[in-house]
Amino acid sequence: MGAEGSSPEVWQEIRVKGSRLHSDALVVRFEGVSDRNGAEALKGMLVGVPREAMPDASKDEYYWADLIGLAVVNAHEECLGTVDRLIETGSNDVLCVTSEDGKERLLPFVAAVVLDVDLAAQRIRVDWEADW
Repeated sequence: MGAEGSSPEVWQEIRVKGSRLHSDALVVRFEGVSDRNGAEALKGMLVGVPREAMPDASKDEYYWADLIGLAVVNAHEECLGTVDRLIETGSNDVLCVTSEDGKERLLPFVAAVVLDVDLAAQRIRVDWEADW
């Protein structure tokens, strides 16, 4: 766990003691946290899971961490930039692509736009013109 916006060196391991689904949320009990005050002290903290504990992504599914930093090229092999971050919206995720000159493009992460994701080659091919 780490504080939002804090550096990675403040991350600390806290083991999960138990968990359950409650409505649309996951309720988790951590070892060493035995009361409401202890739980409230963790409010606002980010929770991370080691990559090796994550299941493999299914076909045509990707972890955001795997997409960040990938080069984005269009069908004409023009480089549009690299994925800086992603935004979650109600209908689809959005790739935030920043070019070398600092121009930011917001591309919907949908099949009509994303033609191919090649993690080995570290690039995403899109149907998006350079002047859009």
